[in-house]
Amino acid sequence: MNFLKAEWRKLAIINYETDPQVLEKYLPEGTELDFYHGKCYVSLVGFMFLNTRLLGVSIPFYRNFEEVNLRFYVKKKEKNVWKRGVVFIKEIVPKYALSFVANSFYKENYKTMPMNNQIDVNGDELTVKYSWKDKSWHSIQITADNNPLPMETDSEFEFITEHYYGYTKRETKTSEYEVCHPKWDYYPIKDYQLDIEFSALYGKEFEFLNEKKPISVMLAEGSEIEVKTKKYVL
Repeated sequence: MNFLKAEWRKLAIINYETDPQVLEKYLPEGTELDFYHGKCYVSLVGFMFLNTRLLGVSIPFYRNFEEVNLRFYVKKKEKNVWKRGVVFIKEIVPKYALSFVANSFYKENYKTMPMNNQIDVNGDELTVKYSWKDKSWHSIQITADNNPLPMETDSEFEFITEHYYGYTKRETKTSEYEVCHPKWDYYPIKDYQLDIEFSALYGKEFEFLNEKKPISVMLAEGSEIEVKTKKYVL
């Protein structure tokens, strides 16, 4: 059953290599960390949620909004098949009702903060910026070539974007939901700017990201998506 249908567009993805031990306490039971070429990734992702429909219903004033999340990558074996998914450290949205629904139904760690977006096209150049505020403003800004390219097989971009399950840890319980979408195109990156205080947003254990250079920066076009109803797997 589809819980939610929407579009995820203009996904700004900032990837960092991290020590796996930092993520161990967030790891849902029954899952294990997923590595790309031996490296453990954590990603900060900002994007637009567009044309959102909850259980088939479009709710006024809640159709289009920004989201920024911090996530890492896992896999879970089921009937000798690996399912690849993500675990969210925190997801930030601009409206309290969005946080309430997500926290109530999916037991995710959603927080509500003021947010802005700016998406500009200037000739062949595309600039995407997402901003959000707790005590101060934080932001991601990416400038890219406005000519998207198809995903390359076995690429880092494929690894980051082709995780189709969400896993949530609540004490000894693990829930799973599937996210369905086609393969995404990407925009070649020209430049990026970050203004983020990670420790203020995510705690002392992520303070190291303040000084760490991203291992890669990506901008995905995105697509229509469907989020299936969650189920408990453990």
